[in-house]
Amino acid sequence: MRRIILIGYMGSGKTTVGKALSKQTGMMFYDLDWYIESRMRCSVSQLFKERGEEAFRKIEYNMLHEVAEFEDVIISCGGGTPCFFDNMDYLNQQGDVVYLKATPEVLYKHLLMAKVERPLLAGKTPDELIEYITSHLQQRAPFYEKARYTLDVSVLDNYDKIKISVERIMALLSL
Repeated sequence: MRRIILIGYMGSGKTTVGKALSKQTGMMFYDLDWYIESRMRCSVSQLFKERGEEAFRKIEYNMLHEVAEFEDVIISCGGGTPCFFDNMDYLNQQGDVVYLKATPEVLYKHLLMAKVERPLLAGKTPDELIEYITSHLQQRAPFYEKARYTLDVSVLDNYDKIKISVERIMALLSL
């Protein structure tokens, strides 16, 4: 029984790496945000708008405790998941937690390329966005750094580099 849990800031590639790792290992992949959306029948953005961040974090906490009980899985957490309640301690108890680490500049580029609507980034200018990412990452880094493993993913801009990141994770975890 194994659980691999990927954490990191939004845009760090948790879903991309998680899917690739799942394909390589044959383990089931769960993106926590997708799991929440399927269970709640509502998008994360909509939950944020309708209920606010505090209510969303409570839902996220409950859904995390469901999915983190599954066996032989790879879980991609939302960027804020480790930063609320006792989630980071819980994650470390449940499996092998890997922090996908990237610089604010790389995260900014990844987020600009992504077509996904991010509730916390809506309506920000490019300057406001890089400033927000930088300060937000500083706030969240102490939680992320509690992960047992850290992988620098500053260069996930093509499939070969994603493959290399998957290989590094497999080596870190002796898979």
